[in-house]
Amino acid sequence: MTYLITFACYGSHIHGNESGSVDLGHNAPRTPFLQGDSWRAATESDLMDQPPYHLDSLRRDAVLEAIHEVCTYRGWSLLAAHVRTNHVHTVVDAEAEPERVMADFKTYASRRLNRMRVDDSGRKRWARHGSTRWLWNPMNVSAAVQYVVAEQGEPMSMFNSHDV
Repeated sequence: MTYLITFACYGSHIHGNESGSVDLGHNAPRTPFLQGDSWRAATESDLMDQPPYHLDSLRRDAVLEAIHEVCTYRGWSLLAAHVRTNHVHTVVDAEAEPERVMADFKTYASRRLNRMRVDDSGRKRWARHGSTRWLWNPMNVSAAVQYVVAEQGEPMSMFNSHDV
């Protein structure tokens, strides 16, 4: 099955921020984002025990390499990936549940960053979950790849299987 998997860095998508976010009640396709709610945003920020995590160029490249590594190891086909400063988008064909794929992406990326010793021990890097969307047909897959590689703003650490 092919999936669009997105996960955010720790603290980068606080519910209630003016930029919008998704919670359990607003995560279905075509469901609007949560509205800005300064009280909710402040409450969630106060609950954080570390500052938000951001990926610089070195960290973005390491995360992309880790995603390639896990795909090779698991026999999954990476179609597209774009590692941004505060989130990661991937389109992947995998014979596993999407939650497993996302968990492996986060685990491999954290392991690689730990080996590089670029962060303090115990640093939280990833939000608890993310978005896992099933792509049911070739048109959905093509649209997801387009979204990941061409609709995220300035290109950062990116992979597109069509460029290989």
